[in-house]
Amino acid sequence: MSSPETTPAKDNELETVLLEVEQSLLQLKQRHSQIKQDVERQTQLVKQKQALKQQQQSGDRPLKTELRHIQQELEELDFKLESCLLPDLFWQVVRFVFLGILIGWLLNSLY
Repeated sequence: MSSPETTPAKDNELETVLLEVEQSLLQLKQRHSQIKQDVERQTQLVKQKQALKQQQQSGDRPLKTELRHIQQELEELDFKLESCLLPDLFWQVVRFVFLGILIGWLLNSLY
């Protein structure tokens, strides 16, 4: 059996790991919220772009500038969403797998 002196140290390590997991989860939730907002904005812009294209067919010239602005914002959102989802998702998986292994190792050493 383990001595009582080593148990508080292991408890502190476990608490530290749990705090890190909680912080990672909060960051992931914030990132998810931002992605949802970006996707909603992207949908709005696509609808607005389609409406402007229909109006442009009527012969309005000033709409070209607005269409270019919308297209630019759509491209920025696409880039932002791609860069947020792919690499971040990979590192989140790596982080949680590593933390899972670490927690399992700590629990195994406790008992």
